[in-house]
Amino acid sequence: MKVVLFCGGYGMRMRDGTSDAPKPMVMVGDRPLLWHVMRYYAHFGHTDFVLCLGYGASAVKDFFLNYDETRSNDFTLSEGGRKIELASSDIEDWTITFVDTGLKATIGERLLAVRKHVEGEEMFLANYADTLTDAPLPEIIERVRATGAQASLLAVPPQSSHHMVEFTAEGHVERLRPMREMLAYENGGYFVLRPSVFDVLHEGEELVVEAFARLAERKELLAYPYHGFWCPADTLKERAELEALYNHGTAPWMLWDELHGADRGSDGSA
Repeated sequence: MKVVLFCGGYGMRMRDGTSDAPKPMVMVGDRPLLWHVMRYYAHFGHTDFVLCLGYGASAVKDFFLNYDETRSNDFTLSEGGRKIELASSDIEDWTITFVDTGLKATIGERLLAVRKHVEGEEMFLANYADTLTDAPLPEIIERVRATGAQASLLAVPPQSSHHMVEFTAEGHVERLRPMREMLAYENGGYFVLRPSVFDVLHEGEELVVEAFARLAERKELLAYPYHGFWCPADTLKERAELEALYNHGTAPWMLWDELHGADRGSDGSA
């Protein structure tokens, strides 16, 4: 199943003043966020990627054109450094299509720009290139297939660390509750789409705000509620949290890695 990844945004909240790299290329451990997202999909057998490029396209292209397998795989070096034998490979079976979708395009416009690459599919996957999870992807896909829905999104609890304040008309606080305890969900990405999504997505429109709204009216949009690990990398604080998890060897999203990720099966179960 093809995987469309939106890699073209500026990601201004991530800027630290020391790098102009696009947000998907910000490092977590030895690899960029984009690589971690792609390895998650590859773990479940989805290795045909379409990258929607925009800002920082050259950084994405250069990373893969000069890919170094030894950064994340064991290897044997011999003959004075002239021969390298890899014990395993990350991207040997990957197919990656790089598409320039514009500097200022919306997610909907970027998806329309790669329409020809996915129109022949029964279903395809799509996602932001900077959000990590350990959600059970096969289960999410099967739910869409079984129900006949046209699209699905991952629904996650609010990620804010702030508290909801409930108070009287006089201003007396009655209750403080963490935002994560509210009976609400936010869009967590990790979309499963049928090509029919293009029938409700028009030029200049946004995928979630407009196309998904039309599907919701028709009851053709599913939400997969998930309370497991899900973390965006919108801010330096969130990126630091991901880095800390990686450095401590407790990175739940790295399902493919026994050293850093949790010990899980191919279905995402513990």
